[in-house]
Amino acid sequence: MAGRVLSFRDWLRLSAALLLALVIIAALRWRHDIVETMLDPKIPFQTYRPPPAPDYATPAAWALLPAHADAAGPSDPPADVFFVHPTTFDGGRDWNGPIGDAKAARILSGAMLPNYAQPFARGGRLFAPRYRQASLYTALTLRDDARDARRFAYGDVRLAFDYFLDHFNQGRPLIVVGVEQGGTLVDRLMREELAARPTLIRRLAAVYVIDATVLAGDHGPKTSLPACAQPGQPRCLVGWNQEFAFDQADIRQVFERSLVWGPNDELEVDAGRPILCVNPMLGAQSDALAPERLNRGAVAASDVEPGARPAFLGRQVSSQCVDGILRVSAPRSPSLKVQGGWLERLKEPAFNLFYADEEADASARVAGLLRMPDYKPPAPPQPPG
Repeated sequence: MAGRVLSFRDWLRLSAALLLALVIIAALRWRHDIVETMLDPKIPFQTYRPPPAPDYATPAAWALLPAHADAAGPSDPPADVFFVHPTTFDGGRDWNGPIGDAKAARILSGAMLPNYAQPFARGGRLFAPRYRQASLYTALTLRDDARDARRFAYGDVRLAFDYFLDHFNQGRPLIVVGVEQGGTLVDRLMREELAARPTLIRRLAAVYVIDATVLAGDHGPKTSLPACAQPGQPRCLVGWNQEFAFDQADIRQVFERSLVWGPNDELEVDAGRPILCVNPMLGAQSDALAPERLNRGAVAASDVEPGARPAFLGRQVSSQCVDGILRVSAPRSPSLKVQGGWLERLKEPAFNLFYADEEADASARVAGLLRMPDYKPPAPPQPPG
């Protein structure tokens, strides 16, 4: 039986199907390049006009601000927490995101603050400045423009912290927290602030640099803060950059191209130098394996009521510092899975595997600071008149 002869319409359909298949294959093959091109502002930072600066004297410049920010009450927790949030702005036309960007603000309030700031609420009052954050695109390129955008973001954070110290904190114990991009900024912030205000270390319960690369020991810039060696130790640095054991392929290149603040306060590629890793489940700088039974509780706290304490999912993951990276096992709960495509996987997930660990760790370090013989509590406020 003779084979069927394809008609012109059949050839057209076959050609369309082949073309579609080629487009899909190309999109998969070059998806990273396509995304980077979409997010690239396509103008030099030197000629870029950044968004208006925030005014930290106004509540609008703060994502979290206590009702009576300048006067802690007797029922408030003993410390203050200065929290620098992770990336919520993808990019596109801007190197640095405006503080009023609607999408970035929704991600911040709906996912980042409940999951990453609230664990510290039991240890202190929460202060979280809005700042002109460097776009997600700056994590995908080593161009000088991207480094300039990060330096620019640091300027806002430094101004916010100085305003916080001068107008809100009034000598109370301090916890400083930075996550992802915020962690990189906090790394530089604390070195500069401790150099400018040496007595500040006396009231530091701890500094947390979460999901950010920080050079360890003598390989990094000189700092007055050692890595935390044990739980409850005050005046030390808790820091880690985590890698999910179940999600390594695409994000590996991000670790290999991580920018860190070098000895001259310039952003550099880490270039294989030792990286700080304090295991949040152990509360110490250690390469020991922390088994699942030590995981106090993870949460997926997106869109919870402000200030609410979510229910914990205990014993979800194990963790271990390996070559400076915190290797984390796959969590048991399906609500703690990384969702979305490659771009979403570069951001902080809408869950926190170490929520209860951070909560307990911060409270213990505040208590440890209050027991230090050289710690002096702030003088009580003077009554008016």
